[in-house]
Amino acid sequence: MKKVLYSFLIIIVTFSVLTTIFSFFKTPTKVYSVYLENASSTNPTIDYGLLPTIINTDFLNKAKVSLISNGVDFIEVDLNLMSLNLYRNGKPSLTFKIQSKGRPGSWWETPIGIYKIELKEKTHFSSIGRVYQPWSMQFQGNFFIHGWPYYEGGKETSFQFTGGCIKLNTIDAKSLYGEVTTGMPVLVFNEEHENDSYKYQLVSPELLSNNYLAVDLNNNFIFTSKNSSEQVPIASITKLMTAIVASEYINLGKNIIVNSDYLVYTSKPRLTKGMTIEPFELIHLLLEESSNEAAEVLANNIGRDYFISLMNKKALAIGLKDTIFVDSSGSGGGNISTAQDLFILAKYIYNNRSFILKISSGQLNTGINKNFSFPSISNFNEFTGQDDFLGGKVGKTKEAGETIISIFNLTFNGAKRPILFVSLGSTDGKEDILKLKEFVQQKFN
Repeated sequence: MKKVLYSFLIIIVTFSVLTTIFSFFKTPTKVYSVYLENASSTNPTIDYGLLPTIINTDFLNKAKVSLISNGVDFIEVDLNLMSLNLYRNGKPSLTFKIQSKGRPGSWWETPIGIYKIELKEKTHFSSIGRVYQPWSMQFQGNFFIHGWPYYEGGKETSFQFTGGCIKLNTIDAKSLYGEVTTGMPVLVFNEEHENDSYKYQLVSPELLSNNYLAVDLNNNFIFTSKNSSEQVPIASITKLMTAIVASEYINLGKNIIVNSDYLVYTSKPRLTKGMTIEPFELIHLLLEESSNEAAEVLANNIGRDYFISLMNKKALAIGLKDTIFVDSSGSGGGNISTAQDLFILAKYIYNNRSFILKISSGQLNTGINKNFSFPSISNFNEFTGQDDFLGGKVGKTKEAGETIISIFNLTFNGAKRPILFVSLGSTDGKEDILKLKEFVQQKFN
């Protein structure tokens, strides 16, 4: 058999064998197998790109090229151009104008990534918006493609009304509904974040600890790194994915009741049996005080095992190839990732879930429906209160040591740039970040 080297992803469509890296394509109309350059066909993995350019962030574009070249039926959603394109056999078939999407920076911002059509309903009732959504096609948790929503009685919602779904004109939604099958891939893009031409002058670094990375979140330029592809425990950095999944699968404005089973050990206990609390407030406790209790309550709200499976499913959807989650708090040593994967996670949050960063930095201190139950909430994240600190997360366990990711808005030649610093397996995470920050500011312009 001839050896063939692939320079890009090849997605092979087959109707007889179910071999797929995307575990969430459980009942697709067509089945996809992903094979890579030099990869074993019995254990395919996804190669998203490595240093020095970290082309992992081009994951969605690679998937699109492969789907087209292999004649696959799929949906492309371009949130920048506000268009939805249906491809048949890899060729454009239908195009629809998107009427609205989730507001950027909100907890209902429409999520980018690779998904599938999970469910089709001619009329879906949204328990969050309390409206009916005609011709609904679910692709991720609380997020649907659907026609114009209306209230009981038939009155349509206003143009500004949105809960983060992809809204089409009802006649367009009906047309798409008739063409779409359950399991069809859905690629959700937002290209405005991709093509960044800012250039840096490279200077050789002289640096520090076990696993670290300093990188520009906009143009993916790497200032310095060490062992950034090594899988290591990440401790409470895990809670960033917990916050993402909670925001995409839970109604953050609907109160839930705390069960005594969720009251696990945490450094600053806040919750009590039977108390009623807003999930959005739990996310504050999760990100600011690194509350293990909040993580458990959020996960158990929809089922702990199911929630953890969604965390791992989301990791695959956005291109985290070396990340595994075993709980929602990060307390277990089996929560592992790499500095490179955490870069992709941070980039996703920065571009699509920025409210998470605002909470972690202390810039967002309000609930959705009411005042906080805990007005004197603490913030354990390092650098809180600094003007250039955009957000991040710290963690510490016996297995992981000190872990920290921090994003700063730094100035280069008069231009503000979002710079991510990651330090894993450290004995002094804060000191690592300070040294990395000083290095970048002194050595690059």
